[in-house]
Amino acid sequence: MSEENVRAWEKYIRRVKPYVPGEQTKDKSVIKLNTNENPFPPAPGVLEALKNMDADNLRMYPDPSIGLLVEELAKFYGVDKEEVFVGVGSDDVLAMAFMTFFNSEKPILFPDITYTFYPVWCDLYRIPYETQAVDSHFRIVKEDYYKDNGGVVIANPNAPTSIYEDISTIEDIVIHNPDSVVIVDEAYIDFAKESAIPLTKKYDNLLVVQTFSKSRAMAGMRIGFAIGSKRLIKALNDVKYSFNSYTLSQAAILAGVEAVKDGDYFRDSIEKVIKIREDAAEKFKELGFSFPKSSTNFLFVTHEFIPAKELFNALRENKILVRYFDLPRINNYLRISIGTKEQMDILFGFLRKYINKKKNIK
Repeated sequence: MSEENVRAWEKYIRRVKPYVPGEQTKDKSVIKLNTNENPFPPAPGVLEALKNMDADNLRMYPDPSIGLLVEELAKFYGVDKEEVFVGVGSDDVLAMAFMTFFNSEKPILFPDITYTFYPVWCDLYRIPYETQAVDSHFRIVKEDYYKDNGGVVIANPNAPTSIYEDISTIEDIVIHNPDSVVIVDEAYIDFAKESAIPLTKKYDNLLVVQTFSKSRAMAGMRIGFAIGSKRLIKALNDVKYSFNSYTLSQAAILAGVEAVKDGDYFRDSIEKVIKIREDAAEKFKELGFSFPKSSTNFLFVTHEFIPAKELFNALRENKILVRYFDLPRINNYLRISIGTKEQMDILFGFLRKYINKKKNIK
């Protein structure tokens, strides 16, 4: 847009490069493996809660404290309710945390290959930041986070690489940053190993963020939460009540409570995803793919001779959606969500034919 065509008020619009979410489609015939959604439905109690909702209650505002869900989460994770914060998906919780805790002139630190929303929030809230290069195996170099900073953000397991860093690495980073808030984004932790939540009892500057979108199969409900010291949670709530007091709908609160209550279903669903993931990993290897060991509900794969972008387009043309990031160091990788066994069979059926055809041409 030329300078003379810009209206006076347009000069004051805050301009940022937005986050680009994965493609959503209404075509039910598409195999959707691009947004890391859980392929299985949420706990049965979730549907029952929604069916039994009193519609008359919808004319009233929901509980701004989200008390029912906060209490259920506190019970499940063995913390005090004053140590739990709930928001509209983990994106909302993380954005609120960035706004609340990162207000110094020092740059915050996070890896160069990680969740691409982090730099967007920094630009939006005018937070200085520096990215720290992961090593050649996409692993965090913990010593890079020992320097002076305005805060630290670590996704563990990381996205899109799928890599889990041992809890000792996370604790080491927290220990070396006593004067900063350290946020650990655990969107995929339930498919991995040990959570950093127990560390919040030892370190009052550690905030752990999780979501209902992956392991609890409730991406459409938009529920996220954070666990940390009472001082951190109070600060988050103070900003929330200054920004938007009624965050979660009554439907989301009731559904969230039922999802947390059904621990057996939660664990069974995770085990099913992990089993399909491990089976998929073997099949990818047989087809000439390599990838880091996954601790998530997706695999981050690269093929031995077919470019990732070519595969991405070929899959899309055949109604199979996966995620491609045209970014430095990872532009020859595809992030492929774990679907049902039937969906994965369709994916591998296509890949076998396509790769064999390319071999014959080669």
